[in-house]
Amino acid sequence: MSISASMVKELRERTGAGMMECKRALVETGGRMDEAVELLRKSGQAKADKKSGRIAADGLVVIAANGKNAVITEINSETDFVAKDENFIEFAQAVAAAALAGDANDVESLNAASLADGRQVEAARTELVAKVGENISLRRFARLQAADNLGSYTHGARIAALVSLQGGDADIARDIAMHIAATNPVCIDADGVPAETLERERRIFSEQAAESGKPPEIVEKMVTGRVAKFLKEVTLLGQPFVKDPDVTVAKLLKDADASVTSFVRYEVGEGIEKKEENFAEEVMKQISEG
Repeated sequence: MSISASMVKELRERTGAGMMECKRALVETGGRMDEAVELLRKSGQAKADKKSGRIAADGLVVIAANGKNAVITEINSETDFVAKDENFIEFAQAVAAAALAGDANDVESLNAASLADGRQVEAARTELVAKVGENISLRRFARLQAADNLGSYTHGARIAALVSLQGGDADIARDIAMHIAATNPVCIDADGVPAETLERERRIFSEQAAESGKPPEIVEKMVTGRVAKFLKEVTLLGQPFVKDPDVTVAKLLKDADASVTSFVRYEVGEGIEKKEENFAEEVMKQISEG
């Protein structure tokens, strides 16, 4: 049968696939729209499977919030180019909204959840991979329920932070979230620093101080001082406030009659080893893969 332009247009709207792919699918299925949709989805899954082993270390961090409840999500792409694509941005925002609306407690269950348009997250991801030609992955997400006030801050699209405050107000909550995004504290206070981290730093400081040749009691004082400095640098409460370095975050919170109960900070690609590739070679590789 003859495949009309309107049929190709409808299939493109339903699947997001390219024009030639849609026309081929319609020809192969004799113009049967539902079968063409299924064929393209199978093709998209095959492409997604083929690309799934490729490193996706770029992307977006997205926050979705509703009152005192919020989620922070990281959706990865292989390149910054795709991370700025409108389809990718819409997908990332839709996933964050689905995480906020649902009760998923891990990536696997969120992948099985439904978006607002009724599509399963994983199905929408597969379709997006076929459309943009890169591996796309839902890397992680976290929930945060505020005690009294919820603060959120996004720096560009790559760094974001959420914080829960007991007491205070919305303004101080946002300021603290902004500070967390900027300084990347390890934890709230010294009690939260992992024992192994503290032990490693103490060992390094001890070895450095011992090389000074000073008496043991002086070396011990040097180590104690360096550990104290380290704790101020890595703990939220010990850090100088980014908007006023003369005031610590602890003092800022005390003056606002507030305390931090929890926080989350995500940065795109942190902890992922990104393989360096020649851009021209990568373009040719994608062309050859179709």
